[in-house]
Amino acid sequence: MITALLAAALAQATPAPAPLPSDPVASDWVAVPDDEILVFTLANGHGFTLRLAPAYAPAHVANIRALARARWWDSATSVYRVQDNYVAQWGDATEKKPLVPGVADGIAAEYDMAGPSAVARLAKRDPYAEWAGYSADGWPLAGSGVRQWLPHCYGMVGVARDLAPSVGRGAELYTVIGHAPRALDRNIAVVGRVVDGIEWLSSLPRGTGELGFYATPAERSPIVSARLASDLPAATRPHFQYRATRNPRFTAWIAGRENRIPPFFAVPAGGADICNALPPVRRTPG
Repeated sequence: MITALLAAALAQATPAPAPLPSDPVASDWVAVPDDEILVFTLANGHGFTLRLAPAYAPAHVANIRALARARWWDSATSVYRVQDNYVAQWGDATEKKPLVPGVADGIAAEYDMAGPSAVARLAKRDPYAEWAGYSADGWPLAGSGVRQWLPHCYGMVGVARDLAPSVGRGAELYTVIGHAPRALDRNIAVVGRVVDGIEWLSSLPRGTGELGFYATPAERSPIVSARLASDLPAATRPHFQYRATRNPRFTAWIAGRENRIPPFFAVPAGGADICNALPPVRRTPG
């Protein structure tokens, strides 16, 4: 009892740390629209949640929404590829399951888009682009000239495809679970980001076959369901927020990522890789 009372007294006597210039205020957190949230549930009891990027890959995201609303992923689909330090991939391992009406074929590549639209940038040139930075709606961006794109960072979600001219349709998706394979930028459509549950993909057993594909069906992790949050009952919808990027607090956050401070960091780096400074996303508190 004495120890507990002493601890409580010390806690009351210890002043709260002063806010940092990079600390967000309440209004810096912006709600992600419900129809941008896609929740996958796995048969092993775990799951993962994506934030879709319709502004950057509208045709592919339209297909993904159509597949979710038709409950296409609810049977005979799985996580069927987990390649170490690369990607986890899911969909129909046989590639024989018919798609659903309304899923467009022959869509545009959507590998990049007109730009730049970044409202904040990193200080140094990106190794794979002239610049890297952040959109007003909370996405990482890289760009050169009058084009920009979503980079292949940890947790970003892309559309698996065959050799060109295939651009994929959105039924087969993957997420990066290792070192950022930035050479894929502008070669595959990036349609979103895993914002919750990436640990249940990155910790799956590595595939035993070539390129990390599971050699037998028994090794796969079956998918039970995929639902847009907007199609779930209101009381059960998960809600997420992204951090606003057009304010001095986010500018200070960027500087903090580029120049980590003592006591642990004795030598500031003077810059950051976009994949080591992904814009924050969180579950809505409460």
